[in-house]
Amino acid sequence: MVRELSGTFFAVTTVLLMIILSGRLIKTMAAAAAGEVSVEFILLALLYRLPYFLDIIIPLALYMSILIGYGRLYAESEMTVLTATGFSDRKLLAYSMIPALFMMLMVALSSMYLSPLGAQKTEDLYVEEAKRTEFELLAPGRFQSALKGSRVTYTESLSSDKQQMNHVFIADGDSLIVAERGTQYVSPETGSRFLELHEGRRYDLTPGSAELQVLDFERYGVRMSQEQAERRQLRKEALATLDLIGSDNPLYVAQLHWRISLILLVPIGTLMAFPLSRVNPRQGRFARMFPALMLFMVYVSMLAGLVGLVEKGRVSPYLSLWLVHLLFLLIALTIFLWPSYKRWRYVRRISA
Repeated sequence: MVRELSGTFFAVTTVLLMIILSGRLIKTMAAAAAGEVSVEFILLALLYRLPYFLDIIIPLALYMSILIGYGRLYAESEMTVLTATGFSDRKLLAYSMIPALFMMLMVALSSMYLSPLGAQKTEDLYVEEAKRTEFELLAPGRFQSALKGSRVTYTESLSSDKQQMNHVFIADGDSLIVAERGTQYVSPETGSRFLELHEGRRYDLTPGSAELQVLDFERYGVRMSQEQAERRQLRKEALATLDLIGSDNPLYVAQLHWRISLILLVPIGTLMAFPLSRVNPRQGRFARMFPALMLFMVYVSMLAGLVGLVEKGRVSPYLSLWLVHLLFLLIALTIFLWPSYKRWRYVRRISA
């Protein structure tokens, strides 16, 4: 039974991981092409975030491996043979819990230690990227767009130490800015980066009108980038689990209970998947795959939604997240015990 689950588990995990990494890689490469991050940043960021992806992939992969692996055994009547030779559902479930226990330990290690460590490493990468000057990401003599094409920057040349831009041109919305030189300033409070232009002129255009406003300046600041929402999320995820315990901050409380919820997904998901894998040989092995996956997605979506409410302090984690776990545990037990209950009622009716 463990071998049957293991082969399917690794296959499903590989496919899901490739799908997530591909989407993440495309997004990061687009940011690199836009000059927001360097090329070296891409692979390191994916490597450090790998435990975070596995936190949710492992419970889902185990859930799907039970549905696929045991569904094949039911479809080919192998489970019928096992049951006829004395293997009860409880005994089969106990065997299924062996790999589930191993996976639960993996998720616990990942969510409690490896994932926060990876988030911290990724945050360090962002800090290093912020220290890199905007000029290192710009190519002299080339127009480069930013902010989804709403701003275009051009510099004729860079100084030898890449700390100063010479002969700068910026098209930002309806404003055109030209300056002799530019330097960079990083705000220590917000992490936003500003381009300080010196000795230049700004032209403000009015669409549909011939009006033109001209402003001469000695020094002018242009915000090049601001702290991303992803970095704020990373800062929260990078906190060590021991630092979250005992905190009254709703953000930290929600993060702690989310990490625990990922661990509980494994045994509860296993208990749900085992009875849902039962199929009639005439139905085929994938007869219950779609409703089973929808049930799991509802479970995860409810947890994710309630975590957001806990972060805002609107609900208590004990009256929301843990009630969801209890609800789906009861659903799993009901699905698992329902055939035994039907048999018991049938025996009683025959006896009567």
